[in-house]
Amino acid sequence: MFDRYQASLRGLARKNRLRSLNSRTGIDFASNDYLALAGSKRMGDAVATALSHGTPVGATGSRLLRGNDPEHEALEAKAAVYFGSERALFFGGGYLANFAVLTTLPQKGDLIVLDQLIHASAREGARAGRADVMEARHNDAGAMDDAIKTWRANGGVGRAWIVVESLYSMDGDRAPLNELVEVSDRHDAFLFIDEAHATGVYGPKGRGLAHHLEGRENVVVLHTCGKALGASGALVTAAAVLCDYLVNRCRPFIYATAPSPLMAVAAATALDIVAGAPEHRKRLAELVALANEKTATLGFRASGSQIVPIVIGDNARAMALAESLRAHGFDVRGIRPPTVPEGTARLRVSVTLNVTENEISALFEALSKECRR
Repeated sequence: MFDRYQASLRGLARKNRLRSLNSRTGIDFASNDYLALAGSKRMGDAVATALSHGTPVGATGSRLLRGNDPEHEALEAKAAVYFGSERALFFGGGYLANFAVLTTLPQKGDLIVLDQLIHASAREGARAGRADVMEARHNDAGAMDDAIKTWRANGGVGRAWIVVESLYSMDGDRAPLNELVEVSDRHDAFLFIDEAHATGVYGPKGRGLAHHLEGRENVVVLHTCGKALGASGALVTAAAVLCDYLVNRCRPFIYATAPSPLMAVAAATALDIVAGAPEHRKRLAELVALANEKTATLGFRASGSQIVPIVIGDNARAMALAESLRAHGFDVRGIRPPTVPEGTARLRVSVTLNVTENEISALFEALSKECRR
């Protein structure tokens, strides 16, 4: 009964791609808790207060049934003002939100152009939707432009959707958003920006790298709540008509139990914290600068962001290095294909406010020793 599954797992093991679950141990160089808010006392107190005042743990149903709580609506209203959009819609997670948007808003006869390194959630959403799908070279606005022109030349008559991350989760580099919005404007296209790793960290009051584009009719943005905001869930910010369309046509929204209203309270509190504490972002920027300096010293590419990829290449070597660093007390995880392209297995070092300068220096000292072995 299980032969084909066992055979597949053995095949993954031969390629050094077999995954397993590992508990949290050591100093945090693996999480996306960039501002160290996951353990925030203020957020915890807000949730406890809401609970004591009768806010339920569970939503009990979808938003269109009995699962639409005041806490959801309060978060969405706050997020719309905070990010500068007409509306915001709260989803249970970033993966779900990406999948939901790309299976719903692009229509049959439209085109989705994906950045080559886009997150799996966007890729799966595009594949599951009704639009045509093309891929363009990473961070190449010209390639996006060419893809749309080619599609038009071959008879494409619908609307184009350009889909990117503002800060890429495995390479830590930024998208050329100003060039991309110019391409979108030129083709009367939509630009869908996943701000998962930028929300809370960049922009005025942590509004992200796309803060200056929000509120435009042709821009849709996703802000996850489970990274720098320290909670869970995701917010899609867009024109009101697009949010209304999602409420009416988006199956992952219509048929899913709503996120816990307590998590909406946590996310709303996180927005207040981030808006009122620029020192968090300043402190993180200092740590990021140090980590990138150490990265360059070892001869690896410095990303310039809090996501620092140490590209090793070989799967087994990358995983062995990660294991060695964990033995030194540093929680660093290895990333292998298919999450990253073949031949680019790496250590993904994540810089957060959960670490200190001394711990960053110690990590790279240990990495230098292990690389010389």
